[in-house]
Amino acid sequence: MKLTGREKSELIGEGVITVILLLLLNLSIFVILDSALKNNPGLSSAVFMAKRSIHIGTYQLWSYQNLFIVLMGIADVWVVYWRLERRYKQMQLRHIIAELHYIADGHFDHRIPFNLKGDHQRVVDSVNALVDSVIHSMDEERAIKQSKDDLITNVSHDIRTPLTSIMGYLRLIEDHQYKDEDDILKYTHTAYVKSHQMKSLVDDLFEYTKVSQSDPHLEINQIHVNSMLEQLAASFELEASQKGMEITSTCEPENLVMTGDAEKLGRLFNNLIINGLKYGFGGKNIFLNAHQIGDEVIFEVANDGAKIPESAQSQLFERFYRVESSRSKETGGTGLGLAIAQSIVEMHHGTIDVHSTDERTSFIIQLPLKYEARTK
Repeated sequence: MKLTGREKSELIGEGVITVILLLLLNLSIFVILDSALKNNPGLSSAVFMAKRSIHIGTYQLWSYQNLFIVLMGIADVWVVYWRLERRYKQMQLRHIIAELHYIADGHFDHRIPFNLKGDHQRVVDSVNALVDSVIHSMDEERAIKQSKDDLITNVSHDIRTPLTSIMGYLRLIEDHQYKDEDDILKYTHTAYVKSHQMKSLVDDLFEYTKVSQSDPHLEINQIHVNSMLEQLAASFELEASQKGMEITSTCEPENLVMTGDAEKLGRLFNNLIINGLKYGFGGKNIFLNAHQIGDEVIFEVANDGAKIPESAQSQLFERFYRVESSRSKETGGTGLGLAIAQSIVEMHHGTIDVHSTDERTSFIIQLPLKYEARTK
């Protein structure tokens, strides 16, 4: 920390005043002591005997004044150093306070640049850490606000689109703008399909809200992993065959048992399988695999369909994100399935990632073998 010219002058003035005061104090003590010795012969004799008995190497102390000057000189140097050090620390503290006020005025990208010693450096480090924490919290708050705004915008868009179609076709029927009963059936069927899309979006949105709560409720129980995967494969067997795909499952060891919320984990794998059926264009297989590594269970939900573009892989788990360039509903997706899957994985203190090549697209889930509640 560099001192200003005014502070240097202040420090020099402090030292000069301290030296003058100490010299006056030393002189006063010397006069008082000398007067006491002259007026008290007994004390003078005692001092003389003490001087005769003091030897410093080959040097014998003959004058108490020399000893007094040495001792008072040492004391004076210590007092001057203590006073200057104290004043210098006060100046450091003033600089720290000034920097803190500068940051508090809105300059949150600024940090106290001083490299000090002792407690003052700990204060500087604490202030900088506090500012970093505040900035991080503000960034998180802005991200949450933006996320809420995006959520409202996307929900409004995705509900408005089918709702507009429903109202349009019902208006045609209401205004008798149809030729025959076949037109009415076509209009009502289209309105039904659009209303089903709206219900799917609302259901997914409700599910996402539940699994994204800060303190979600989990029903923890034992899960036989092999049985769970076999049931999942069987439940999607018909839908897969209609798309020309086959679902297979494997588990190692075969009797693998883990703990978790069976209902939510079922929703997790349902979403991943549905994602593979909808977007695994050209694929013939969906693979459900699980194996144990240490105290973790590694799941893989994979398909041999089209590769997911690398530019899209990092955004797959964002709400309402779809790989398609438009927000069309041709595939029937709401863009919430993978976001729900990620939330369920995080609820179980696990991780989920995606790897996609021309041959295989895999969602890798790592979950603890034994679920343990954690305090946030």
